[in-house]
Amino acid sequence: MRTAERTSQVGSMETAKHRRARSLARLVSGCLVLLLSVAPHVAAQGCAMCYQNAAASGGQGRAALRHGILILLAPGLSLFSGIFVLIYRRRNSAR
Repeated sequence: MRTAERTSQVGSMETAKHRRARSLARLVSGCLVLLLSVAPHVAAQGCAMCYQNAAASGGQGRAALRHGILILLAPGLSLFSGIFVLIYRRRNSAR
């Protein structure tokens, strides 16, 4: 009888894992849909003066702007992902 109880517990844990995985997949896909639907509006938010200066800067200036944007993106992205990894590890260690 204990074997049957263990089997049912393992089965219920597996279904809980699958439910969590499905809900996470839905959340991620929802975020992607939202991001892709808002992307054209976000691209239109540049100011005219910044656009004119970037367009007049030439090839090297545009490359420098692209590299600068990527360099400025790295610290924020690493902090954001680091905080979420910390939250995820703490949440799983509490159980």
